[in-house]
Amino acid sequence: MANIGIFDVLGPVMIGPSSSHTAGAARLGKIARTIVNQPIKDVTFLLHGSFRETYKGHGTDRALVAGILGMLPDDVRLKDSIAIAESEGIALRFLPADLGQVHPNTVKFLITDSNDIQWEILGSSIGGGLVEIYEINGNKVKITGEYPTIITCHDDIPGTVSKISTLFYENKINIAFMTLVRSQKGKDATMTFEIDDSISEEIIDSIKAIDGVNRVILINSLGGF
Repeated sequence: MANIGIFDVLGPVMIGPSSSHTAGAARLGKIARTIVNQPIKDVTFLLHGSFRETYKGHGTDRALVAGILGMLPDDVRLKDSIAIAESEGIALRFLPADLGQVHPNTVKFLITDSNDIQWEILGSSIGGGLVEIYEINGNKVKITGEYPTIITCHDDIPGTVSKISTLFYENKINIAFMTLVRSQKGKDATMTFEIDDSISEEIIDSIKAIDGVNRVILINSLGGF
């Protein structure tokens, strides 16, 4: 039996009406913003399943945009988020989509940042305000936003996992959860580490310096979800 806490029963503190369609959507948007980590110029939201069918009535559109703006689910500005984003010059589009065999409350963010770099981020609101990010720019990941998270994109060569794990050990960083996915043997691989404590930029620089590591994404804190 899964462990269920009092906040799972009562639900998250939020601006309503739905923990899945509103609070979860805001969290997904905030994680996407944190991953991009640059000012955002343009966002297309591809809405799947019940997100596609009920996004206006449940405020999913406003919640997703609120997250993109960095707001938490209980921010009173959430109801005005679309107007706020447009006033900041952010172009917004909401499009129905069939994203395949995924959770019905799923969205794919197509984001252009201020450097004209394009991002594709796929995630779902899985109930009670809980979320999961599954994919970043085609790389499989698993991010819940419950822990500080490090994502590494690297060459699939022997020793990479050991070197990063050793770095964590030497700095007394405890790994709560870890996933490793590769496209095929000897090609690209992605690791996701959810850890117990925030991590410094110095550690991130040390990971970037490891042979074969091409990119490191840090999600240190999502502001008290």
